[in-house]
Amino acid sequence: MAVAERVPLLEMRGISKAFGAVQALSDVSFDVYPSEIVALVGDNGAGKSTLIKAIAGIYPVDAGTIRWDGREVAIHGPNDSAALGIATVYQDLALCDNLDVVGNLHLGRETARPAGPLGVMDEVAMERRSIDVLRRLSVKIPSVRTQVRSLSGGQRQSVAVARCVLWENKVVLLDEPTAALGVAQTKEVLDLVKRLREEGHGVVIISHNLVDVFEVADRIIVLRLGRYVGTYDAATVGREQLVALMTGAVPGEGPGVDPTAAAGVVVGPLEAPEPPGLSDTTDPGADATSGETDR
Repeated sequence: MAVAERVPLLEMRGISKAFGAVQALSDVSFDVYPSEIVALVGDNGAGKSTLIKAIAGIYPVDAGTIRWDGREVAIHGPNDSAALGIATVYQDLALCDNLDVVGNLHLGRETARPAGPLGVMDEVAMERRSIDVLRRLSVKIPSVRTQVRSLSGGQRQSVAVARCVLWENKVVLLDEPTAALGVAQTKEVLDLVKRLREEGHGVVIISHNLVDVFEVADRIIVLRLGRYVGTYDAATVGREQLVALMTGAVPGEGPGVDPTAAAGVVVGPLEAPEPPGLSDTTDPGADATSGETDR
């Protein structure tokens, strides 16, 4: 009996995007499967944010093929991306501080019940759905009626992710989900990312913290100067090798690999990621002083 071929939820091939004379992406490949966490890494200016915004429909691509669940599609805008089942959580989270958790989870998609000529919001139904999704993801907050401004950074991030899950999105894009979070809050968010994988979602995470990347990722896709460097198994690729690929110290495997990367360099044996807490495990693209990144 033939085994069914595994099909990616989202597959992109030959993706290119230019802004005037600046070629932000050139012949980039990318894919993510169900029940998988893919980390997208690269130094500053690698094109990570541009690729994420192309997936989200903010930047329509100039060239390339996009397939969703095996069929070719076109993403011309955010509505096209959302209609496919792709949700993005940016660093600013896009939450309204003056609304409670229920209001944020249903913002723009409020449930109404008949009452008069216009109807009214069904607060009971929305609260019930909010409690169900937060419980399913093991998100701990004081109350779904707590205003978002009162929540911690980790709780706010969890609410933003829960909003994606509430509307049955299949692919969730997370842009620097642990930036500016403490140790306990970072663990809370990474545990939530793992639960998304367990629920069958395809998760894409951009992070400059390689400790977080190795903690959750199944595969790691490396970009450099807008070009695809390669895709690597997080369980076998070494941290030093990954940094070398990101910085161009060694060439990658992609067809559009940066021509400025060093050629003929032999990489040492693959090594397992070093344990958390080492001072040199942060992406070289991060600003060590401010913690800010420029992608």
